Order: sequence, then structure tokens, then C-alpha cells
Amino acid sequence: MRIRAPLACTLLCGCMLDARVITEADTDGSASGGGESNGSASASSAGAEPGGPEGCATGSATALARCVDADAIAADVSFIADVRTPGSPHWLAVQELCADRLTMLGFDVELQEFTGGTNVIGRLPGAAASNEVVLVGAHYDHIDGCLGADDNGTGVAGVLELARVLASAPSRPRTLAVACWDQEELGLLGSIAWVGTGQVPGETVVVYFNYDMIGMASDSPGSQAIPPGFDGLFPTQYAQVEANGFRGDFVLVAADELALAPAQAYEAHAATLGLPSISAVLDAEAKNSALFIDLRRSDHAPFWAVDIPAIFLTDTGELRNERYHCWGGQDDVASLDFGFSGQVVAATVGAAAESLGVGR
Repeated sequence: MRIRAPLACTLLCGCMLDARVITEADTDGSASGGGESNGSASASSAGAEPGGPEGCATGSATALARCVDADAIAADVSFIADVRTPGSPHWLAVQELCADRLTMLGFDVELQEFTGGTNVIGRLPGAAASNEVVLVGAHYDHIDGCLGADDNGTGVAGVLELARVLASAPSRPRTLAVACWDQEELGLLGSIAWVGTGQVPGETVVVYFNYDMIGMASDSPGSQAIPPGFDGLFPTQYAQVEANGFRGDFVLVAADELALAPAQAYEAHAATLGLPSISAVLDAEAKNSALFIDLRRSDHAPFWAVDIPAIFLTDTGELRNERYHCWGGQDDVASLDFGFSGQVVAATVGAAAESLGVGR
């Protein structure tokens, strides 16, 4: 384990949700609107967009959400998108990007080393309840021969932009922690290592927000694939997608029942921003069911396994992106919609700020 002192200055695919959904729509997530993917930060989904850093207010969760800068996300993805298998030069460069950026923002940064890998964890202690932690994370590793712009360059860039915005909040009663996980592609090894040995004794993670692919969006009819049997298991969510012409313009929000309140907060901020979303909250049996193992193909799964509240945010991966893992072409920056990414992050900023104790 290495500690860095601060400077002054799966995706999951297929059956995304389980039959034991305890609530299909506790808030009014819409599946309408959207923007065509063209790799530009201006190609955002319809509705109010994040406002960026200039002159942005920081006194409330809603105001902080408006501070997200989609151009900053695009710039970071442009750097991250290169081959970064564990141990490779660019893997190290992205690891250092996470550590250096969080250090610059005032986080206490720890490099958690485990067999073959390194997690980067940044922490900003809370002012009133520092033993209660709101955690946001994304994996930074990828597979050989693939640039991984969406998977998971967008997630890492989103985490870093969220860290920048929430570091500017004048008060955070709870502790904010931000993670860049390693070796997700090898079996969620980084997040498993942190859940197993990385938590600070006496602390409680009140909610974990996980990004895995948040950059692919399209308002073209038929751009969203649906796995076989989904309509029977989840008629409400299927009807939302069908009514919108099977457009891939929404963020999927999958949470366990312990994370119901922050998931509802996310939905509310998404609606305010004009970000289409489709969500479900899963009970204790569903989230860890062996029958639906595909549900746990990203770094929220180790948290669900030990009943730490967790929310998974994704563009649905290969159900929308033919370039997932470079199957149908290179997963590069040109295919992405950074306006969509910015809205996904902005809604997370709002929900995470509320979880931190910032007023809405």
C-alpha cells in the first residue's frame, strides 16, 4: 500500500435486471429525447445541459450538477483511450492521471496494491460525519488491442470530473471517496480487493456509484437492442423502450434496495437535466442470484455481495455499442456522445451531493 500526500493546490449485458424487481419505477424516468452520437460534446441529449465551470454556483446539489463540464470529460477520454492492459505503459499513465488529478484537487490519495494490480483511491474527509462515506468509482484497465474509449475511458473521465465538481462544494458533511479500479476486465479484481481489505476500519460506505460505459447514445430508432425474454420479465421497462422506438438515448440505473433513496435522487436529477433514464431496484435475492450472473459483471457486484448499497450506471454496453470490446470496430472517441456523458455525470453529482449531506 502506498499513500500520496495532497498537493497544495459490464457492463453488464443481456438480462440487465432480475425478475425479482421490488420496484420498476419509483420515479418518473423517461425514455424520450436524446442526441445522435458524433463524438462531440455538443451532441447531448435533449434538455437542460450541464453549465460547465465558469461562474457556476456550488451551494446546493442542483447547482453543483450544473457545474459539470462535458468538454473536460471529452479531453480526458481522448487521453485515456489507448491500449492499457495491466502493466502496460499507458495503464500506468492512466493510473498516474487518476492519482495526480485527485491529489491536485486536494484529495488524500492512496495506491492500494494487490496481486498484479493497483487501485487509486482519493478521499476528502467530511466535516461532520467523516466515518460515513459516499464512494464513486470506475475501472481504468482494458483488454489488449482495444482503445477502450467507452469501456471504460468515459467512466474514468466521469469520475474525475465528478471529483472536481464535488471538491468545490463549500461543505460536505460526509466523506467523499473516488476510486479508479484496476483489473475489472480480469474478474473485478480491484473492487473485490478494496471491499475485502481496503476499507478504513470504523467507516461505513453509505452508497457506491459505479460507472461502466457512459458515452454511447443515439436518437436513431432501433439503436437499442433488447435481450431475449426481457419483455416478459420487465414489461414496464420494455414498454418504455418500445414506446421510444428502441432508441439508445437513456442511461440505465440498476440499484439494490439498500440504495433506493440515492437511486431515486439520481432519477430526479436526471429528469431535471432532461436525461432519459430507465431504472429498477433489486431486492437482496435478485442482486446476488446465481441465475442472473451477468447482472454482476461490473465493479458494483462486490458491494452488492456484502450488502453495501450500490448503483450501476451504464449506456448498456454491447446492447447499444457494436464496438464493445472492439467486436465491430475500434472503441474510439469518434463514436461517443460527450453531451450524454456530461448529463450522466451531472445527475450523479446531484445525487452524490445529496448523499454527502448537501441540500438539494
